[in-house]
Amino acid sequence: MRTSAGSRYVFKRCGCRTTGGCPRLRRPNGSWNPGHGSWHYRLELPPGEAGRRRQMCRGGYPSQRDALAARDHARALLALAAGDPAATVEVTGLILATRRGRPLPPVETVRTRLEARRAPAGTTTVAAYLDRWLAHRPVDENTRRTYAGHIHAHLVPHLGQIALDRLRPDDIRGMFTAIEAANERLRAARCAKSPVTRQSVRGRRVTGPATCHRIRAVLRVALNDAVADGLIPTNPARAVRLRPARPARPLMWTDPRVDRWRDTGEVPGPVMVWTPEQTGAFLDHAASRDPDLYPLFHLIAHRGLRRGEAVGLRDADTHLEHAEITISQQVTTAGGIVQRKPPKSDAGSRGGGLAGGPVAVVRAHRAHRPATRDSELFFVRPDGLAWHPNAVSRRFRRLIADTSLPPVRLHDLRHGAATLALAAGVDLKVVQATLGHSTLALTADTYTSVLPQLAQAAAEAVAAFIPRRSHRPPSVDSPLAA
Repeated sequence: MRTSAGSRYVFKRCGCRTTGGCPRLRRPNGSWNPGHGSWHYRLELPPGEAGRRRQMCRGGYPSQRDALAARDHARALLALAAGDPAATVEVTGLILATRRGRPLPPVETVRTRLEARRAPAGTTTVAAYLDRWLAHRPVDENTRRTYAGHIHAHLVPHLGQIALDRLRPDDIRGMFTAIEAANERLRAARCAKSPVTRQSVRGRRVTGPATCHRIRAVLRVALNDAVADGLIPTNPARAVRLRPARPARPLMWTDPRVDRWRDTGEVPGPVMVWTPEQTGAFLDHAASRDPDLYPLFHLIAHRGLRRGEAVGLRDADTHLEHAEITISQQVTTAGGIVQRKPPKSDAGSRGGGLAGGPVAVVRAHRAHRPATRDSELFFVRPDGLAWHPNAVSRRFRRLIADTSLPPVRLHDLRHGAATLALAAGVDLKVVQATLGHSTLALTADTYTSVLPQLAQAAAEAVAAFIPRRSHRPPSVDSPLAA
């Protein structure tokens, strides 16, 4: 273990594996040994989220004077914020984003940067503009809540106090640098040896690349409107580039992955898809344990409906005599309030055919369902009222917990429907129309997996396609066998 000596905030440390302090840090006369160890400082930073205490330790300095100078430099940078919350977040982010061994930015440079962006009295700040913009933006309630989350969690804390007409691309890049620094601290805390440290970040998630792209998109749209209104000449968010955010690809629950999950509890990815056998086992279980929702789950697994589309399926849109259904609305929740609205996109309004199995299940449900108190909906609860989307998801999770099947989300049944359709030889364009996607690329890149059986069949087909004079493997004595 490392040993150190000195004061609590400025101290000397070495890497010797001794206990009780390394004797080589000092000479026999009690003075510091300049040839052993290096100087460090510890600095108390402004509290983080929810008032959590934060400290920073930097080292590698050749003398105590150098460590004290570096600490005073960091203190001077923090003093520039002068109690301004946005400036405090920015300066703290600059300090934490500076790599070990690199000097902190000059005090005058940071002071000039802060003063240049502080909004004079009477000017519009980024925070004031974003609040006003969101209040008048014509979007549905779910989208408004998403925008508000990005604005209040990231955009206002990092950029809110800057004058709107003084916002620059460097300011926006600095926000994403600070977000990544916060991610690194969160990852480090999750891996810390201290249970208290790990517990302090429980339930908190890193801000991933996809979320950063959405944050930038909200700012870019808002600033586009500011340009259109003549408030700013150009949109600084357009000049900011982020690292690519690749969507999570669905992974199949193959036997090796299931075995590892049973041994360790590890789920290989955020989007998991059942095999045909696993899907069938779940539907068999649902048919016997939850007959009220079994028809709805059966329809999602076969036709890839979204949860809101299945819950919101109208009785008038089920044409069972023609083995067809039409998706014309969805049921969603926003802040706990249930809403009925059109499908997610124009492509989401669609029709679709039903095979013999799904038709039989849906017909049986219609024949035996209770007298509905909501005459518009096809799927209703035993008391005749509409299903709450969250209640459907809870029942789905409960059913899985009663089986030995590996976990998937209810939405993953939609991924599975696309995968199984392609495995059955359905054309990709037909799968796109069935799922209600606006582009073929979205269906191919995001909503399909490769069944292990198909991958093996493809490999064998390629091997069979290559002409060979002999299919015998090389003998042991052959140089090719070496």
